[in-house]
This record gives sequence, C-alpha cells and structure tokens, in this order.
Amino acid sequence: MPERDYDHPDVVICPDGPLLLRNATSVQDADGVVHDVRRPVVALCRCEKSSRLPWCDGTHKVIPRG
Repeated sequence: MPERDYDHPDVVICPDGPLLLRNATSVQDADGVVHDVRRPVVALCRCEKSSRLPWCDGTHKVIPRG
C-alpha cells in the first residue's frame, strides 16, 4: 500500500486500550489545555482513569471489563 501524505496525524484505536497518534504536534485535552507532543507516537487515555491525563499510563489494563 503506498504511503500517503496527510496534514493530520495518523490515528489508531486500540481495542480496550488507548488511542495512538502518530505525527501529532500537539493535543488539546477536554479542558482546552494544549499539550506539546515531542514523540513520533503518543498514547491518549480513553478510559479516563490515567494518572497522567491526557496520556495513557496503562491503567486500562487493570480495570475490570463488563
């Protein structure tokens, strides 16, 4: 598959896990705070239980599903 050049980050939704962003330069959280991104790929929390919001800290792995 040919690589495409978009002017937005690539987004991958991990089942029961974080949202991965590739090539993002910043992320705006729910409170409107803009966080600079300095890594090629970052994981954003979707369970809202991370101690490092908006970043995923793996807490979703210990939350019971059901």
